[in-house]
Amino acid sequence: MTKRARLLSVLGILAGGLFGLIASTQTWLDATINDGAAEPIHVAGADAIALMAPLSLAAIAAAITLAIAGVAFRYVLGALAVIIGAAMLVMNVRLITGASARDVAAAVTEATGIAGDSAIIAMVTELTLTPGVTVTVVAWLLIIAGGLLTLVTAKSWAASGKKYRTSTAGITHTGPLDKIDSWDDLSRGEDPTQSV
Repeated sequence: MTKRARLLSVLGILAGGLFGLIASTQTWLDATINDGAAEPIHVAGADAIALMAPLSLAAIAAAITLAIAGVAFRYVLGALAVIIGAAMLVMNVRLITGASARDVAAAVTEATGIAGDSAIIAMVTELTLTPGVTVTVVAWLLIIAGGLLTLVTAKSWAASGKKYRTSTAGITHTGPLDKIDSWDDLSRGEDPTQSV
């Protein structure tokens, strides 16, 4: 179960972050404006929630780091994942329950050249949510679940492999050193010329 917990934690946070990053490029809102345009303005997730792409990238980085982190840092990364997922979930639910003209202001300004909250509020006549807004809630729940699983099971995970350790304990040379042994000594911060 320990290996599975680590794998599930990392994959949950990674999948949620990737899903969130992809969703940030998709249309979340269609804004109809009263300028006579037949087509509504399509607003991407990253335009509706400015922190969406950066926090999704932070979740991906946390998942990758979590794969090789020590015990103490696992708790930090698990807590970070829960915070990222919860923050994004709150912003996402707020958008689902009450999207406003302010959420599409940047996209409307880019499309029309008109800026200012009062002008944009007067211009936007209708906001339509796309299914992407609701579906992306799954991404934030995956990140939260991965973070919580990390916090609960982090202490029982096996230590990272030897290739991530820098300890020199138990390393002894018998016989003359070859070039590879000398490079290994240098990598550990030892002077290979002193051991001959």
